[in-house]
Amino acid sequence: MTSPVFYVEPSELSKVEVGSFIALTGEEGHHARNVKRLSSGESVDIADGEGTRAVGVVESVLPEGLSIRVIEMAHESRSPRLYLVQALAKGDRDIMAIEMATEVGVAGVIPWQADRSIVRWKGERAKKAHAKWQNVVSAAAKQSRRSLIPTVYDLHTSKQLTQTIAEVTGENAAVFILHEQGNQQLTSVLADTNLSSTEEIYVVVGPEGGISPEELDAFVQAGAQVTLLGQEVLRSSTAGLAALSAVNIAVKHW
Repeated sequence: MTSPVFYVEPSELSKVEVGSFIALTGEEGHHARNVKRLSSGESVDIADGEGTRAVGVVESVLPEGLSIRVIEMAHESRSPRLYLVQALAKGDRDIMAIEMATEVGVAGVIPWQADRSIVRWKGERAKKAHAKWQNVVSAAAKQSRRSLIPTVYDLHTSKQLTQTIAEVTGENAAVFILHEQGNQQLTSVLADTNLSSTEEIYVVVGPEGGISPEELDAFVQAGAQVTLLGQEVLRSSTAGLAALSAVNIAVKHW
């Protein structure tokens, strides 16, 4: 059985070494002690959400949590780093998309309010929606035992996304737009891309109504490539997962 993962603040792991002890307290300590009911000798992982992981065993049960003895230190570091640009979608399809993207290893997700997005983030709703996305990726990271919790970036308009594409493609990044009118399959484009020198890969998924011609032209002018997954037209909730799976295989993460 795999060890459960609990998160602490990065500062709590910054000076931890093999053989040292970590006091897991607070909400995570309560969960480990009273919900998971972990006891002495059981394996447990402590992560900081930024990629550092302390592999340990429960030394003793404390009144407010657990004392963990560290037996190994590890760091989650993947190259290239993967990102999902997910258009806002109705029916929580965007939530499903970012949850699955977290499970397959993205380093971050960018919420995108596309021209044809039915869902809109405005005012107080924007703050709540952004917090919900962050909670979703945090829970998915914990469920999939990741030591890195993906970053949920600020909401991007199409203009802002165009600027971001121009910036990242100028810095050893590749941006792939999933579009049913693409004339090259993503797998073929990946095969023709020098992935060894690519530091970041972005996958862009549009809303239910699709990416507008104006948006597509702007993204391509900024340096993105239009790609096709296959003959099937996938939903906004599943397209990102399918594309990221193909990318993971191409870059040998899987």
